Amino acid sequence: MARTKSKISQNKRIELIQQELLENGEVSTEKLAKKFDVSSMTIHRDIEQLVSRNEAIRTYGGAALAKRLTFEFAFRDRQKDKLKEKKRIAAEALKHIKDGQAIMLDTGTTTLQIARELIGKRKITIITTSLAIVSQLQFAEDIKVILLGGFLRGGSPDIHGPLTEQNIEQFKTDIAFMGADAIDSNGNTYTDDLRVVNLDKKMASNASQVIVVADSSKFDTSAMCKLLKPKDYSLLITAKRINARTAKQLKKKRIKLKIV
Repeated sequence: MARTKSKISQNKRIELIQQELLENGEVSTEKLAKKFDVSSMTIHRDIEQLVSRNEAIRTYGGAALAKRLTFEFAFRDRQKDKLKEKKRIAAEALKHIKDGQAIMLDTGTTTLQIARELIGKRKITIITTSLAIVSQLQFAEDIKVILLGGFLRGGSPDIHGPLTEQNIEQFKTDIAFMGADAIDSNGNTYTDDLRVVNLDKKMASNASQVIVVADSSKFDTSAMCKLLKPKDYSLLITAKRINARTAKQLKKKRIKLKIV
């Protein structure tokens, strides 16, 4: 990283230290002090904030990357990927939601975008296993949020397991918005994580309507575990960058496809 030419805020400095940790795995207090033109004590305080958040660990003369920071940056990158597509998909999803409904939101960055778009626009109840969605909606006055209990899934900010699956059985929702790691040309959806297969299927089976939301990158790819068949959902919302041949094949299968 190039030397910073002028003084910057502490928050920005900490963000740049985070990025350097992610790139190099460790940082030097002395080098950072020279880079930002501040005292070593200032850098020590910055690092202490990262340590207190479990994003870094102290080392002799600096700090090293903690696993949490790696995960947070990876999740942030996934949110940014195809963001324009996800916003259009989320805007289309809102057209299918009415005030007073109970909505199930699957985990993933596309359903997270739906949660963001809902704020201030609908008076509904959200049921989810996603900690990211709960965090996004915690101060939304018109939205009631139910977080299903269970085990924290390693490497992902969400809940899973037998207890979660039992909890889902207690609810019947108007719509379940389901994501996918992959969708084949026959309209079958897939996930790479065996731990959520039963969970996702129960989400879908306990909703009056199931809508699959997926950006264009999820098509013409593969994943390990099959989740939903076309008969399990009523609508598939995706973006214009979907391969034209794939879209044509899906329509031949009589799959209701909305391209936004």
